[in-house]
Amino acid sequence: MPQRSRSPLSAAVASVGAIALVAGLAACTSDTGTAGDGGTWTVLTYEIADTDLEPFMMTDVAEMGEVGGQDGFSLISLVDRADGYTDESVLGLDDWVGGKLLELTDGGAEELDDLGDINTGDPQVLADFITRGFTDYPADNYALIISDHGASWPGVGADESSDEDSLSLAEIGEGIATGLAGADIPKLDLLGFDACLMATYEVASALAPLADRMLASQELEPGHGWDYASLQPAAEGADVDELGSSLIAGFEAQAQAEDTQSEITLSLVDLTRMTAVDDALATLTSQLVDRAASVSPVVGRTLASTLGFGKSPDPEQDSSMTDLAMLAGEIGVDALDVSDATDDLVRAVNDAVVDKVDGQATRGATGLSIYFPPQSQYFDESYRELEVAGGWTDFLSNYYGEGAAIPVEAQAQFATGDAEVSFDEEGLTITGTFDSATQDNLASSHIRYGIVEDDGSVTYVGEEPAEISDDGSGLAVGVYDLTTLTISDGEDTATAYLQLTTAEDGSFVTFDVPMAYYAADDVEGETYQDAPLSIVLDGETGDITSETYYSYDETSGNYGELTADTEGIIVPQVLNVTPDGAEEWISTSDTGLYADLPSLEYDLPDLEPGTAVYIELWVTDFGGNSDMVSATVTVP
Repeated sequence: MPQRSRSPLSAAVASVGAIALVAGLAACTSDTGTAGDGGTWTVLTYEIADTDLEPFMMTDVAEMGEVGGQDGFSLISLVDRADGYTDESVLGLDDWVGGKLLELTDGGAEELDDLGDINTGDPQVLADFITRGFTDYPADNYALIISDHGASWPGVGADESSDEDSLSLAEIGEGIATGLAGADIPKLDLLGFDACLMATYEVASALAPLADRMLASQELEPGHGWDYASLQPAAEGADVDELGSSLIAGFEAQAQAEDTQSEITLSLVDLTRMTAVDDALATLTSQLVDRAASVSPVVGRTLASTLGFGKSPDPEQDSSMTDLAMLAGEIGVDALDVSDATDDLVRAVNDAVVDKVDGQATRGATGLSIYFPPQSQYFDESYRELEVAGGWTDFLSNYYGEGAAIPVEAQAQFATGDAEVSFDEEGLTITGTFDSATQDNLASSHIRYGIVEDDGSVTYVGEEPAEISDDGSGLAVGVYDLTTLTISDGEDTATAYLQLTTAEDGSFVTFDVPMAYYAADDVEGETYQDAPLSIVLDGETGDITSETYYSYDETSGNYGELTADTEGIIVPQVLNVTPDGAEEWISTSDTGLYADLPSLEYDLPDLEPGTAVYIELWVTDFGGNSDMVSATVTVP
């Protein structure tokens, strides 16, 4: 990810902060004793709380106070707070703006230094924190946890008071390597990311030389993040795997208590085994490139059905991260000539993932994701800068090239322009017949539906997968249940757009809903923050099992749970298409809804009889070529 340059003034401020940090830690030392069989621990937490996640991260710091100050266990935190998100005190320390260096004590925190306005997106600040923390608090084992918004391979951050500067993956590696060298420590025992989307092949492979274990999430993380009271085993002499498993168990228990368990993931990865993963991936990508013409259609179909993370109805905001071992395993099922290589990769990933947890909607997540945009237009060229991505990037380029070379007659297309529609107890069924010459190249099918307005425009309210027959009939079939998602704050109700996904076994349904958040001081303005909503419903009862609003930063690609002021406004976004084909995402309400998120109510009312509905049925091949049939009907 290209990094924005800092002005000389901000660079000077960062330098002053780093010097103050070194001085503050140099004045403090701690005797180390012996604990259990695993030895003593020093854990550093790097809290990039100069963001809208500050309220959640202050809760994390309070949790640290439950376990700090024990013999054989040092817990040191750099906490950089923001201005305006919360003014609450934490562990007896009044609200502050900027960075403070804290040693967590028995039920409290000792302020080691007030660092002022530091830039936590500067790798040198991270490096100095590591060097002084580990030098002045020596132990048998060392851990570093970085906490904030996450974006997978682009990195973590960003620091709002420093032009939203973030730590790229390269800068994370630079900061850790420099810090460890300064402390004369070869590597970390545990590197943790309490952030969204960071359990990726790219992150694990790039940082493998710097740590024995990595703890991170494949999926978006709920705002509460980890339960830091689960660090307690470090004070009892746990080894690194015992500590990692304790943090996983604590995260799961807290998610259950907060009703966010449906979409969680957290995996403990043995980075010493990443060389085997690297080698297995290199072998597979080489074979995929050699067999590109025959295997690319299989890869496309597999990608369309493989578990993905950080998904969005807007492809520009989708993280394009997919489960690596799931993807490889399913490719091997249909492409037998590469099945040995896919089996080796699945085995290598499984060997590397020591422990993990998943939720109802992330069931089967294997612990590591990989970047795979479905079409070349969504590929981020900065990905090529990652040293660890060379072979995979070659495969992606080859895959996109094969997609672009699909002959016109073999591209996704329907045999006729007509769709068949019918109503029954399930709703509205649409059927189309695709050209048999395109069968082998098809990757997916979906329906999209909306309400026909008086001016002839269509307000789309949803999309969901459709079925592609594999029996030679050439049929694609989709079913719309004729409901719409509405959201209410008790005073006003707004229609929302949903991207619906149903588990193969019907055990759950997920809604991804595009939303816009206007801060309380800008409810009359044009500035808003993308705030995608994720809802998981129980497939049998229809009850909501989790609902989380996330914030999305378009510049950095970072995700984190939305911190919303109850006086702010949240507004659903729907897609409007005019009769001349112009498309625009628009708000469905002129007034919006009060952003008291826990109090919002959701419903799926049936469309009124007489409503004019426009429905489309699409087929798409692995090259991104699409065709559709459509119909306009009236709800009986």
